[in-house]
Amino acid sequence: MSDSPSVQIKQQVLDLRAQIEAHNHCYFVLDEPSIPDVEYDRLVRQLEQLERDYPELDDPDSPTHRVGARVAEGFDTVEHETPMLSLANAFDENEVAQFDQRIRDQLDLEQLDYLAEPKLDGLAISLQYEQSRLVQAATRGDGYTGENVTANVRTIRSIPLKVNAEDLPDQFEVRGEIFMSRSGFAELNQRLQANDEKTFVNPRNAASGTLRQLDPAITADRPLRFYAYAAIGLDDDAVNTQSSVMQRLREIGFPISPLIRQVSGLQGLFDFHRDTMEQRDGLDYDIDGVVYKLDDFDQQLEMGFVSRSPRWALAHKFPAEEAITTLREIKVQVGRTGKLTPVARLEPVFVGGVTVTNATLHNLDEIRRKDVRPGDSVIVRRAGDVIPEVVRAMTERREQDLPEWHLPTHCPVCGSKVEQVEGQADARCTGGLVCGAQRRRALEHFAMRTAMDIDGLGT
Repeated sequence: MSDSPSVQIKQQVLDLRAQIEAHNHCYFVLDEPSIPDVEYDRLVRQLEQLERDYPELDDPDSPTHRVGARVAEGFDTVEHETPMLSLANAFDENEVAQFDQRIRDQLDLEQLDYLAEPKLDGLAISLQYEQSRLVQAATRGDGYTGENVTANVRTIRSIPLKVNAEDLPDQFEVRGEIFMSRSGFAELNQRLQANDEKTFVNPRNAASGTLRQLDPAITADRPLRFYAYAAIGLDDDAVNTQSSVMQRLREIGFPISPLIRQVSGLQGLFDFHRDTMEQRDGLDYDIDGVVYKLDDFDQQLEMGFVSRSPRWALAHKFPAEEAITTLREIKVQVGRTGKLTPVARLEPVFVGGVTVTNATLHNLDEIRRKDVRPGDSVIVRRAGDVIPEVVRAMTERREQDLPEWHLPTHCPVCGSKVEQVEGQADARCTGGLVCGAQRRRALEHFAMRTAMDIDGLGT
């Protein structure tokens, strides 16, 4: 743009940088995400656009030039011989088409071959091998310097400590993702809760927090897994593509995502994205998109890099499964057995591919634990066909002293007394079949397919 930036624009850039750095610290160092990924991506893209529009405001220390975050205290630092760069993101098919077109224009080719793989929501790791033995493991860190977590990584059973294969170079590096399965995450949180310890927000942060334990015995006791996605130093005349490297890694004992496949052309990218998104909810681990990599190494070399990402690779994100909205009020629903279920009435928000206006709050104990109050800004999650839920209240945005929500003492339908058994989270209406809500639910249950199976009798 020809106009110089106003004082307001300059301040906006400074504010965005401060916000993003604060969120980076929470996510990468403290392992406690402060906002949903979609909100973080929105802030970064807003800052990137302003720095493009006003090049004089660009700064080498801007978070748009960073890959991750600084190394946490308590670990030795490791300098990566080859930087562990991040990937450019695409959020729709038009951006993917532009990515494919740029490469075809530069290489003067009609169609390209790519290796496509799921984008695991875990922690990137570098594994250094000498004489076929694991000698060092390091986190991505800021892309150039990471944390030496060798002792912890040695406890992960899916990572080979010694590679039993012939014709391997004296030194090579394997890169991949350390993650925690959904089932392992649920089991870990149950154990932590039973011991009155702090639970994790999601599997990604559980994996990151586990890998950064100063006591390797704690890491060994937690269900971490690993998938390899790249190697440095394994390529030769026979291993000259991304797909052949992945095949070689599988042959010598490294776990590879079973969803990886080679695809051709733009339609191949779109098909892989659609197929992977359809499988997403059935997987036992979190993915937040897919990654496309130009398959041929010579073509990768010709495409080169920009400041913090390769020009030959792209992360194609899935629709956000979390979003921020306002909690209008908390209403109570009465079930067939009289159980009272609090339901959040929300400002409509688009999340997980649909517009959400209601979300479950489970029970009173859950409301108190999350400190959710009507009027709060809240994070809402919807994964696949799962009922939307309120993840947490953003108490840092609470501008006034909002009153706590209390369970009604009488049923909102029939006025009967509400009882809550001591030591239990559930509360129930004592009205029985006097309660219209319980009568209606009982009739629906009587007529349903697994009971009397009465055709044509709807609600």
